[in-house]
Amino acid sequence: MLDHAQNRPDLSPEIARRRTFAIISHPDAGKTTLTEKFLLFGGAIQMAGQVRAKGEARRTRSDFMQMEKDRGISVSASAMSFDFGKYRFNLVDTPGHSDFSEDTYRTLTAVDAAVMVIDGAKGVESQTRKLFEVCRLRDLPILTFCNKMDRESRETFDIIDEIQQNLAIDVTPASWPIGRGAEFLGCYDLLRNRLELMDRADRNKVGATIVLEGLDDPAMEAHIPADLLAQLREEVEMARELLPPLNPKSVLEGHLTPIWFGSAINSFGVKELMDGIAAYAPEPQIQKAESRQIAPEEDKVTGFVFKVQANMDPKHRDRVAFVRLASGHFERGMKLTHVRSKKQMTVASPVLFLAADRELAEEAWAGDIIGIPNHGQLRIGDALTEGEALRFTGIPSFAPELLQACRAGDPMKAKHLDKALTQFAEEGAAKVFKPVFGSGFIVGVVGQLQYEVLASRIELEYGLPVRFEPTQFTSARWVAGEKLAVEKFTAANKQHMATDTDGDPVFMTRLQWDIDRVGRDYPDIRLTAIKEMHGT
Repeated sequence: MLDHAQNRPDLSPEIARRRTFAIISHPDAGKTTLTEKFLLFGGAIQMAGQVRAKGEARRTRSDFMQMEKDRGISVSASAMSFDFGKYRFNLVDTPGHSDFSEDTYRTLTAVDAAVMVIDGAKGVESQTRKLFEVCRLRDLPILTFCNKMDRESRETFDIIDEIQQNLAIDVTPASWPIGRGAEFLGCYDLLRNRLELMDRADRNKVGATIVLEGLDDPAMEAHIPADLLAQLREEVEMARELLPPLNPKSVLEGHLTPIWFGSAINSFGVKELMDGIAAYAPEPQIQKAESRQIAPEEDKVTGFVFKVQANMDPKHRDRVAFVRLASGHFERGMKLTHVRSKKQMTVASPVLFLAADRELAEEAWAGDIIGIPNHGQLRIGDALTEGEALRFTGIPSFAPELLQACRAGDPMKAKHLDKALTQFAEEGAAKVFKPVFGSGFIVGVVGQLQYEVLASRIELEYGLPVRFEPTQFTSARWVAGEKLAVEKFTAANKQHMATDTDGDPVFMTRLQWDIDRVGRDYPDIRLTAIKEMHGT
């Protein structure tokens, strides 16, 4: 994260109170449940949507796509805003499922910090490691929540040790668990010398807080059995000797993560984590653009699209662009310049998200995430400004790892398929390539599950049964180089060529040999696996 320059003015109170963060974790670590409880404590919802409850109650508030509701996994990153005390939290829920890592990667370009959720029994898992690497690339401050302490979990020191070794980041405990599994009573709050006891009877209730004069306070004995109390005192003493103290500057620089322990399903430890986000996560940060850096306190409004979600409401064939505001004070009805098309657009009905409920945003500030309904003009990477021709950097598009041809069940409806696939490509849900030779489309994705998601959404949203079939190609690379060289290369390799939805040339490969051959025979051509989405 970029440090506050000495000569930068203080942020206005409205901007300074914003905390924009993502929640990252391996599938099933309890991320969606934690999101729910955040909304509950923020007063945004009255009753947590119990992910495990039956029937309608199971439709968790932040998972709104039909398939997510059926499978209980978060597939599309949704954004939610709510107040917590004097702070405004903008929370972005990211898909934990590995097939959707690209969506998650782009989402992490729009936040200033990340909350990492790990399962107390499983520790650091593969997907957590991947997502953590992305946070590391962006120097994002990370706060950690160790969930499911009310189930059988590992030794506290083992968990901390694993985070330090696997993720190469220092860990400082903000709370310390008392007992584990069935014996789990609560936590000792190391930052405020308080005892937090869990209420197992009512899952949506915050447990009792007892203020103490430190670990040796005799009042502890009234609440904790002697053996657990002795263990707590011994472990905390060791932790204080062996682990670094909480240094807010190290947290902001991404070198140190504070860890809270709790049980999201029992609403335990969540409020302490939220207090921690308010105190230690950064206020809106400087964003990078090609020509300069954009500071949040600038007067003029700027923002970039990091996600496009179509058909959030099946009743309206709509498309919403999620925009992270980088600077300024936005007001409804403002005219903003869409930099890619150089056209002005009046933002008449911007929305703030409370999970699936949307409300019109009368105003928003730097750090906020707003939704702009549109009919396809806005794409991932697009910049919106008050006239300046800015291009934000660092929003990537990755080459797909799987390629399949897509055919409509009814050949008469091929035109509708074209429209549906274009929409999903602009949404960033898949790459769609149109081969130079032959008909049809080749759809590229990161993981097999994405094909299932696409097929079910095309059928649900467009009434089109489709099938995906294997193709001779195994990977795709964008072609870069001088205009004449690219044209010559394209003409000589037509059977391998396709275009993506932006009209950029793509080289389809069958074997690694194809890529090696291009490097050998066409030294002035570059094949790239990542394309930056500038909205150009």
